[in-house]
Amino acid sequence: MADHDETAPAGINPAVPSVARMYDYYLGGKDNYASDRAAAEKVISLVPNIREVARANREFLGHAVRLLAESGIRQFLDIGTGLPTQQNVHQVAREAAPGARVVYVDNDPIVLIHARALLANNRDTVVVQGDVNEPKAILDDPAVREKIDFSRPVAVLMLAILHFVPDDESAAAIVARFRDAMAPGSYLVLSHGYTGEIGGRTDREVRDLYTTTATGSVKPRDHAEIAAYFDGMELLEPGLVPVDAWRPGRGRDAVVDLSRPTVLGGVARLP
Repeated sequence: MADHDETAPAGINPAVPSVARMYDYYLGGKDNYASDRAAAEKVISLVPNIREVARANREFLGHAVRLLAESGIRQFLDIGTGLPTQQNVHQVAREAAPGARVVYVDNDPIVLIHARALLANNRDTVVVQGDVNEPKAILDDPAVREKIDFSRPVAVLMLAILHFVPDDESAAAIVARFRDAMAPGSYLVLSHGYTGEIGGRTDREVRDLYTTTATGSVKPRDHAEIAAYFDGMELLEPGLVPVDAWRPGRGRDAVVDLSRPTVLGGVARLP
């Protein structure tokens, strides 16, 4: 991708790192600028396993979507989509359930450009501009309502997005708003940054780095705080665990390491 302002698409400042483009870099993608790569490399120097965690988070997404499509879910709302990569939600879902409907939501202009280009001829999938901080606007968006029938079970996907909402009450309220809109039998698929025993100084340095991004902040949370997002729902096995340990049908007695910085993931059903 070009590194000069004059070649960047309208509305994109390549001099300011983007969390979506940094994540693309962690995954080995090419849709990033010099500022993104520089910021990402600084994070890698502090959290050396972040590339592996990013890949594991994508694998978690694939495992969860495949399981839910095989279980009868036919509509997926993916909030904070990120840049398209291998095995996107619509691709995974339709391997198990042809005709499944997918709505991607993101507020990063470059994500919207790439996703819309990829899906230009896909009638069952739509890309919507929206901000996770404004759940009502997402839920009321006509394009979302055209594809998603909230009177029927839906899978709401919130992967690696809530740790960019620094206020604890706001993050909890966002999840609650989507959960309130979901019909019984719906699922929440969520992953969230977790510091483990990274150490206070390194944690502060990582947070400071993310203040230089367009998003402006990052706030990993502990296991109990993340688990609370699933209150009132039935967590599928193996529960809330590091994403590299999440496999459908894996028992809750699986040995996991919660000492290392990672992303925790879980899938829960609304009874």
